[in-house]
Amino acid sequence: MNEIRIIGSLVIGISLLLILILRTKVHAFPALILSAVVTGLIIGMQPDSILKSLSLGFGNTLSSIGIIIGFGVMMGEILNVSGAAEVMANTFIKVFGRNREELAFALTGYIVSIPIFCDSGFIILLPSVKAVAKKTKKSIVSLGGALAVGLLTTHHLAPPTPGPVGVASIFGIDLGNFLMWGLILALPIAWVGMAYIKWIGSRIDHAFDANNPESITIQHNNLPSVIKAFIPIILPILLILTRTLTITLSAQLPGIAVIQFIGSPVIAVGLGLLAAILFLTKNLSRADALHHMEKGMKTAGIIILITGGGGALGTVLRDSNAGDYCAQLIARSGIPSILLPFILASIIRLIQGSGTVAMITAASISAPIIKHLQVNPVFAGLGACLGAFLFSYFNDSYFWVVTRMLGIENPKDQIKMWSMTTTLCWFVGLILLILLNFLF
Repeated sequence: MNEIRIIGSLVIGISLLLILILRTKVHAFPALILSAVVTGLIIGMQPDSILKSLSLGFGNTLSSIGIIIGFGVMMGEILNVSGAAEVMANTFIKVFGRNREELAFALTGYIVSIPIFCDSGFIILLPSVKAVAKKTKKSIVSLGGALAVGLLTTHHLAPPTPGPVGVASIFGIDLGNFLMWGLILALPIAWVGMAYIKWIGSRIDHAFDANNPESITIQHNNLPSVIKAFIPIILPILLILTRTLTITLSAQLPGIAVIQFIGSPVIAVGLGLLAAILFLTKNLSRADALHHMEKGMKTAGIIILITGGGGALGTVLRDSNAGDYCAQLIARSGIPSILLPFILASIIRLIQGSGTVAMITAASISAPIIKHLQVNPVFAGLGACLGAFLFSYFNDSYFWVVTRMLGIENPKDQIKMWSMTTTLCWFVGLILLILLNFLF
């Protein structure tokens, strides 16, 4: 196969993908499919082979994660409408005490964003931020920013959030293993981001407008107990991690088959959803409960399509043997292979804004290459997720949710408060990724 044709097809395919997403009205999902088709044709694949690769890539990717994403967003809506997320925030504040409110909100975000999209979690918990800021006289930017960065870290690194789930599927990584490493890495990243926001928050002038329609949030009555609020999140995490531990230890224990079955991600997240329905919907009518869960599914639909599209692109790159050639090229270039998904995700994130699209696209492009190199796929997948932290700014919806709802209107202050925070998280993530790869 002609080397110029291979490189040219990849450059044209990826450039087309970015142009379609950034400069046209074409959505990310059809853009991924069109780019895969163009790349395959230029490389020289037969049309029938391209169609087969697209179908297999899309179907195989969603076969493992579509159900998890659906369960996860339905659970998130229940946690939202029931006030369970608000209970978590209040609990952490009581545990950590006065003068540690930023830490409390960062940890709240860290837990809440495992099943809930970070922008939804921020809106859900904003009333708690406002109440604590008023009571303690602390900067709402510091408190709200700490919550925002806690939400962002697990949104990027911890399944069953769709981005990490998609990355794990594309790289063929055990979800429990990925969850364990993601939760570990998210802690120091969240702490560093929180420390910066605590410092910068008190230096930024702001005027929170309580009458701003963007600040309207759900008001909750009859909040659930602490135990009921935490069960839907803690239960699937414990089940998935237990399953991973038994597999890692190759434990021959009584009932091991049952443990591994209920600890499989689909069953574990499904049980978490059932727990949320059982414990958190008593104040909702059947119609209201179904309405909110279906509302979550509307959000999940597009994420599922984008994830499937990323899998389709990755399969075309694999089946065209372009991955083999790129692996050899990278091996000769001297660039550390572990950095490939990280760099790709960073570039895509900076250009188009969406962290989820950036990490899934980077995984789709790099997975066919990485599998031919001496790289731990878990760390490669984490690299794609970590690269997507880079410099959140005007093309990122979460940027606007955080800054506008905290009353930060000056663009310079917005960049100092949020863009620099995410970039600091990105840099810490890079250091941790290199360190992990060196040690393990």
